[in-house]
Amino acid sequence: MGDPKFPRRSYDAPSHPWRGERIKAETEICNAYGLKNKRELWKAQAVLRNLRNQSKLLQARVRLDDEQAKLEASLLLKKCGRMGLLPMDGTTLDDVLGLTQETVLNRRLQTLVHRKGLAATPKQARQFIVHGHVSIDGRKVTIPGYVVKRGEEDKISYNALSPISNELHPLRTNARPGEVPVPPARTEEQKNSQVEKVEKVMKKVAADVVDDGPTELPDLPAETKED
Repeated sequence: MGDPKFPRRSYDAPSHPWRGERIKAETEICNAYGLKNKRELWKAQAVLRNLRNQSKLLQARVRLDDEQAKLEASLLLKKCGRMGLLPMDGTTLDDVLGLTQETVLNRRLQTLVHRKGLAATPKQARQFIVHGHVSIDGRKVTIPGYVVKRGEEDKISYNALSPISNELHPLRTNARPGEVPVPPARTEEQKNSQVEKVEKVMKKVAADVVDDGPTELPDLPAETKED
C-alpha cells in the first residue's frame, strides 16, 4: 500500500535520458505552452497514455460482446467529452486513440487563460494563476495545470478580489496606460476651409497696414558725452 503521506509520482520519465530529437521536441512544446519544466509535459503524456490504454482494453472486450465493456466505453467517451478532449456526441474509442499531447495541454488552465486574452503570454498567464488573480465560476484556482472541464471554460475570469480585475490596471492586455486618443484626420474640405480663413485674415491685415500708411518711429534721444 505504501505511505499515503508520500504518494507515487503521476508520470513516467523517458526511458532514455539523452535523445537529442526528443529533447528538442519537448523543449519546443514547453516554450510554446509556457511550461515550468518537462515534468508538466510528462504528466500530460501520462494522462493521454492512460486514456489510450483504457481504450485499447475496452476495444478488445467490446469485440467479445462484453456488455460491461460497452458500458465502460460509453463512460470513457463521456469523460473525454466533459474534459473537452472530444465532442460530447458521435465519438468512438478510435477517437480516443487519435488524441495527442497537444490536445491535453490545450485544456490546461494556463493555456486557456492565455487564449482567452486574459494574459499577454503563457508565462504571464502562469503568473496570474499562481498569484491568485484567476478564478473559475467565482472560485480562485492557483494550479496552472488544472484541467478545465467543458462546462467551466466559459466561467474563467479574473478574481473579483484581485486588483487586475480593474479594467484600468496596467497589466490588463486591453488597457494602455497613458495612451492619448488620436483625433480623426481632417478631410480635404476642412483643410481648404482652414486655408481660406487664413488667407482672408492675411489680406485683412495687409489692407489695414496700407490704409494706415507707414508709421514714423519717434526720435531717439541724442547721446551725450561726459566731459
